[in-house]
Amino acid sequence: MSQDEGKPSPAVFAELVRIALPSVAATTSYSLMQFADKLMVSKIGPDPIYVGAQGSGGMAAWIPVSFMWGAIAVINTFAAQNLGAGTPRNAPRYAWNAMWFAVIAWLAMLIYGFFLPDIFRLMGYEPRRVQLACDYGQIMVAGAILTMGARGIGQFFYGIHRPRVVMVASITGNLVNLGLNWLLIYGNWGFPRLELKGAAIATIVGAGVEAAIPFAIFLGPTMNRLYETRHSWRPDVSCIKEIWRLGWPAGAMFGNEMICWGFFMLYLVGSFGTQESTAGFIAHQWMSLSFMPAVGISNAVTATVGRYIGMKRPDLAARSTSAALRLALGYMGLCGLCFVLFGKQMTGFFIPSDTPPEAREHVLDLGAQFLIACAAFQLFDAIAMTLSGALRGAGDTHWVGVVTVIMAWTIIVGGGLLVVRLFPGLGSLGPWITSATYIIVLALAILARYLGGKWKTMTVVESPAA
Repeated sequence: MSQDEGKPSPAVFAELVRIALPSVAATTSYSLMQFADKLMVSKIGPDPIYVGAQGSGGMAAWIPVSFMWGAIAVINTFAAQNLGAGTPRNAPRYAWNAMWFAVIAWLAMLIYGFFLPDIFRLMGYEPRRVQLACDYGQIMVAGAILTMGARGIGQFFYGIHRPRVVMVASITGNLVNLGLNWLLIYGNWGFPRLELKGAAIATIVGAGVEAAIPFAIFLGPTMNRLYETRHSWRPDVSCIKEIWRLGWPAGAMFGNEMICWGFFMLYLVGSFGTQESTAGFIAHQWMSLSFMPAVGISNAVTATVGRYIGMKRPDLAARSTSAALRLALGYMGLCGLCFVLFGKQMTGFFIPSDTPPEAREHVLDLGAQFLIACAAFQLFDAIAMTLSGALRGAGDTHWVGVVTVIMAWTIIVGGGLLVVRLFPGLGSLGPWITSATYIIVLALAILARYLGGKWKTMTVVESPAA
């Protein structure tokens, strides 16, 4: 890549920002719902176990969903490259078949949800923590089809460069979630007091709203006239195979990371005790709020790179990637600075004021340490997320997926177990150090792949525009 090729022009930067801002708002939706759940659950009572149980249940439910979350992201690639190639009416069939794909995966997830209590017991959770975690997690698994449906239809709109549809849906879904949380967690206005179950139900209903709005627009007369969105609703085995061929590495990358992070949060950190688990999930919640906007930027660069690759303009794709990288580095760098300066205050945001002083202080100290570990990898995470999105836009998914799987198991799982055994004095901070190491090493590997330039010659469409 030449120096000039990597400089974003004002027009390229403006296009990237136009797509990225709604995308950031939309992809942050799930984290905001989890944030609202965690914050409102923390007010149930002075015992911090509720926050840790909500985090454990949410993480366990998210692990199987994350595979589909990653795989379905390639709908963005197919739609964007067809848009750039001048064949946008090919895009809806990928959206439809992504949803059929999600239904198949969801049926398997229901079986997984049935065994959640046994999984938590195997991890050494005491009976009360098992029950509370399952109160939240099993409902989240049951409603996962709505979360995946919102993801699939949203990626179509990203690909055709209409991210505002997804943004409006996400904001509306979050408002619904917030209102239902207030009614169902605490039993206000005559509603039953469901506590963690209420938080999960509110999140699932919010996700349903988030899926329904873009789907209604997708089927509307305007979209049908422009893209023939009603014509390809039947399952198409060949199309599902295409999605699987390009999407499984992205699904393996994202899903495998979540398995390893789940092992890290639920076992390596959670096994140290309830207070360590609570502090860990508080730090993880703040980390998600820094991470998910970067996912939004990654979605935006996938859409722009896909369009430019479809147009046979890798030079513009490189400039768009450069603009996205600057946005991500600026945002996540600011997040890292806040983690270092205000870690204790950010942890205290989720700890009720009537928590016993000794327990409160211990959780605050742990949370501040964990957030400093998060700060160490913020800039590297920005690099990994942005450049993997650019590679995905070109159709270069296999290499990144394989490397991510190998590194996650080697460093997060293997390294985490090793640190816990060899350096017990580090306590629950040890696994956080290995996770920071993983993200740094992964970012450098993805950077090397991107600079290698192979992605510039790739495509997923057969008839590019002149």
